[in-house]
Amino acid sequence: MVDSEYDVCMGVATGIVVAGKVVVEGLDLPEGSTVTILTTEPDGEVYLSSEEEEALLESMAEAERGETISAEELFARLDRNAKL
Repeated sequence: MVDSEYDVCMGVATGIVVAGKVVVEGLDLPEGSTVTILTTEPDGEVYLSSEEEEALLESMAEAERGETISAEELFARLDRNAKL
C-alpha cells in the first residue's frame, strides 16, 4: 500500500521568474498548492557529472512527454531494489 502523502498526481511545468515570483503560463493551481522548484542556478549546491546531468535532462524530458510511472509503481520498484 502506498502512503497517502505520496498517492498524488504530479506534473511538470516550466516558468520564468518575474518580479521575484515564478510565473507559469497556462497553469492554474489552487491557492496554497505546494510546488517544487528545480533551478539552473550556477551557485546551487548540486554538482552533477556530465553523465548525471544528461540522465537528469532526459528524465525531465520524459516527464514532460508524459512518460511517467505511478507513485505506487515507484515505491514497488524501490522496495524491490532495497531487497537486492
